[in-house]
Amino acid sequence: MVISLQTITTRQKLARIRHRHLNCFLEIARTGKVGLAAQAMNVSQPAASKTLRELEEILDATLFERAGKGGLQLTAAGRVFQRYAGASIAALREGLDGLERSRTAGELLLRIGALTEVAARIMPTVVKEFARSNSARLRVITAPNSTMLDQLRLGELALVVGRLAQPNQMQGLSFTHLYSEKLVCAVRAKHPQLRSDSFEIARLREMTVLIPTAEGVMRPAVDRFLIANGLGALPQSIEARSPSFCRQYILDTDAVWLISRGVVERDLENGTLGTLNVDTSDTQGAIGLTVRAATDPSPTLRMMMDTIARVAHEQTLTYPEYFSQPGN
Repeated sequence: MVISLQTITTRQKLARIRHRHLNCFLEIARTGKVGLAAQAMNVSQPAASKTLRELEEILDATLFERAGKGGLQLTAAGRVFQRYAGASIAALREGLDGLERSRTAGELLLRIGALTEVAARIMPTVVKEFARSNSARLRVITAPNSTMLDQLRLGELALVVGRLAQPNQMQGLSFTHLYSEKLVCAVRAKHPQLRSDSFEIARLREMTVLIPTAEGVMRPAVDRFLIANGLGALPQSIEARSPSFCRQYILDTDAVWLISRGVVERDLENGTLGTLNVDTSDTQGAIGLTVRAATDPSPTLRMMMDTIARVAHEQTLTYPEYFSQPGN
């Protein structure tokens, strides 16, 4: 009898939950603030707050708690609900996509997110090979890793080829390791320290150093590297998110750019940039495929994933000095 009552209660809750509830919840989880979520949904802040209260009343659970600087963070219950809410929105989006495909003679659009360095090095070969055996239309999108993971949860992307994020960012997602990249200290080709056989890492304290922003997925690796070498926070560091800005800045100055090797690989190959002689072997960062954990990949998506894995493996064999394979 107890089971029957719980089932009825669950059905009643499902009947009351609307798309606006899920969308509002996911936007607040993504932005950390009701006001920013309201802007993203093009509604007023009071309306967003009311929608969140309605959802919490329906679920009989507190989904958010106060965080620093007036923000909100997910509670334990909120983190559990986020996984399934995201999967529900993604499933609905896939259903709408399927309906649209049936109206356009079965034409399939596969949306893939890829980091800039991955898009430049791997994806051109992947797209060419994939097109030989599949007629699906492809859309390759480049954006910050965290942004692409949010788009993946909402079903706006079917796959992300990028870095392994922090555990709290991987809720409801599944990661498959392809290869690893290490940090490098990139500088312009004619940098005065480039030819030094043994650059003293302590000299970074006297130099301008570009590092990823706090939310960047490679920032923890940069912080660990600096701490391990007895440096900690650098007095002349500049936090920057744009590879284009950082690349131009070090071309124009004697600054050093602490960045994943894949970002500057093309520059190193053509001789525009070089790397200081610094041991960064302990800074490997995982690059791989991320999909929604609750979604079974379609045959087309599975074919794309297999193609990416094969191309990545071939590149790790061709350039073993740049990439580390899983297990190495």
